[in-house]
Amino acid sequence: MTNQARHRISELTKEIRDHQFKYYVLDAPTITDAQFDSLLKELQALEAKHPELLEPDSPTLGVGGGFSTTFDQHDHIEKMMSLDNVFDIEELAAWFDRVEKESPNPKYLCELKVDGLAINLLYENGQLTRALTRGNGVTGEDVTLNVKTIAGLPHSLAGKKIPSLIEIRGEVFLPVAAFNQLNEELEEAGKQLFANPRNCAAGSLRQKDPRITASRALDVVVHGVGANEGISFVSQSDAYSQLKSLGMPTSERYKVCGTRSEVKEFIEYYNEHRHDVEHEIDGVVIKVDDLAEQKKLGFTSRAPKWAIAYKYPPEEVTTKLLDIKVSVGRTGRVTPFAFMEPVKVAGSTVTNATLHNQEEIERKGVLIGDTVIIRKAGDVIPEVLGPVLDKRTGKERAFVMPTNCPECGSELRAITTGDVDIRCPNTQSCPAQLRERIYYIGSRAALDIDVLGLEAAIALLNDQIITDESELFDLTTESLTRSEFFTKKDGSTGKNTEKLLAALETAKTRPLWRIIVALSIRHVGPIAAKSLANNFGSMDAISKASVAELSDIDGLGETIAQSIVEWFTVDWHRNIIKKWEAAGVVMQAQAGEQLPQTLANLTFVVTGGLENFTRDSIAETITVHGGKAAAAVSKKTDYVLVGSDPGSKLAKAQELGVPIIDEARFLELLAGRG
Repeated sequence: MTNQARHRISELTKEIRDHQFKYYVLDAPTITDAQFDSLLKELQALEAKHPELLEPDSPTLGVGGGFSTTFDQHDHIEKMMSLDNVFDIEELAAWFDRVEKESPNPKYLCELKVDGLAINLLYENGQLTRALTRGNGVTGEDVTLNVKTIAGLPHSLAGKKIPSLIEIRGEVFLPVAAFNQLNEELEEAGKQLFANPRNCAAGSLRQKDPRITASRALDVVVHGVGANEGISFVSQSDAYSQLKSLGMPTSERYKVCGTRSEVKEFIEYYNEHRHDVEHEIDGVVIKVDDLAEQKKLGFTSRAPKWAIAYKYPPEEVTTKLLDIKVSVGRTGRVTPFAFMEPVKVAGSTVTNATLHNQEEIERKGVLIGDTVIIRKAGDVIPEVLGPVLDKRTGKERAFVMPTNCPECGSELRAITTGDVDIRCPNTQSCPAQLRERIYYIGSRAALDIDVLGLEAAIALLNDQIITDESELFDLTTESLTRSEFFTKKDGSTGKNTEKLLAALETAKTRPLWRIIVALSIRHVGPIAAKSLANNFGSMDAISKASVAELSDIDGLGETIAQSIVEWFTVDWHRNIIKKWEAAGVVMQAQAGEQLPQTLANLTFVVTGGLENFTRDSIAETITVHGGKAAAAVSKKTDYVLVGSDPGSKLAKAQELGVPIIDEARFLELLAGRG
């Protein structure tokens, strides 16, 4: 039983860290908050049952934010903590019991849990001198210039009594109305939409160009204080009052409650009115109001004991499942989706929801004609949970996965043994795959080509201006006039033509990793593409790399390596690169796109836990600074970076005589102090 628990803890730890990286660093989560909370809760329960298996670097003990390497990093003066969560009144009552055992009859401050990006604002002698993301709680990313573009945030504190130093904690968010407007504009431009306001706020705050951040209607609300000098507070509510007098944007939606029942009333009120608030919320934060009592209660390694986040359950509604259809993606994957009677959930009307694959439909027991339960917890794509069995009439029917592609007629099949997904094998000329690939090339995830949205992709193909993506950079004013989409009513050149041709010229000089992403190689996303660009430097070198050479790059692995090698064996794939290069697309890494290459030509193997890096972020840091993050120690390894509790790689390094360094030495190399 202990071995099973150890295995599951290892699985959960890896999965949680991966999702933390996607959420906090990439601003691109792949699961809902509720699903993440469920994973974390399962890990906490297992560790509580098997305390001997609790690792010192467990995700349950850390803040979890992590940070990327795009911005400079600085330490917070006072550690920036996270919050523990409860999900029902019973769990909240248990938290009340623990608090009141140490501090009888406390007053509680209740406030809304804003679904945004945590920020730490440092004011020195009244001036905003630095703004950091939470990062890993100790170190955050410096986003000062971008934060200063937020209209509602003062650069100087107001009033006569200005503290000499104060860290003010808050949340950057995008109002729902501004989010909807921005997505409408992106959709009109044919660009990829943001998944939700939180992702949009985080992505906007991490822009390299502050002018882009300024163009987004970001806002901020403050809710706490870190290190401070020249000011004092007696309670949380007193702090809010003083922060407001200093000119800081505090929330009006908080209440000091004297009883548990008042706290529950506050929670219930905003559960009913959560869509009446200008920003998204995912719960209520309850804090002990008195600061002396807060100090008495103290902290765990990751969160204050005097505060808790009550998370609202994902919203669920029912609607009629009219049909189950399938869509064909850019890599040929055939995905069934639910087509439903329109229903409003989580503040927006939905008609479609993904069903993933045939196996998932069977597992959920969903039939066409069912009344189904839909959940949407802050994500754009809702989820079908299952049928309402009591409402079945007997007229419902089972979904049968098509055997042939609905767009090109090719026989569908699983590409690899054991794959639950079926795919259309006609990768070159299937209209759906072509359309989706061209659309993807123009998306923000790839080459970010203005005008090249889904409608433009359809026009280019339907009007036979291009036959596939290899001809994209050969477009001319003359060829585009054959399509109504690119011309005015009188047949003259339209704005779409001018914009597209100009955007294509710009796209030719995009960073190499973006060109790689635009090729739609299966399994290769931005992280893998950046590793490829930094380790090989040119498309030609990548095309000649073996599976072994590719697999040796940390973060790729054999599956991705095999996919890359197979892609380059296909004639029409190589033709895309040949024609793009002939048209002027740059196929080499450019000096301007790189961070300082302080680790150039150095190969690192990492073993053990590090203080300032997760496994994902250390590999990313090495590769973007010109080094190679290898998975195994060999004679070609330049350094083995050793953290806490190193594994067998340390012994291998000692056996081969490979230099062994600690994290402090690595940071010196990273800074160029070789």
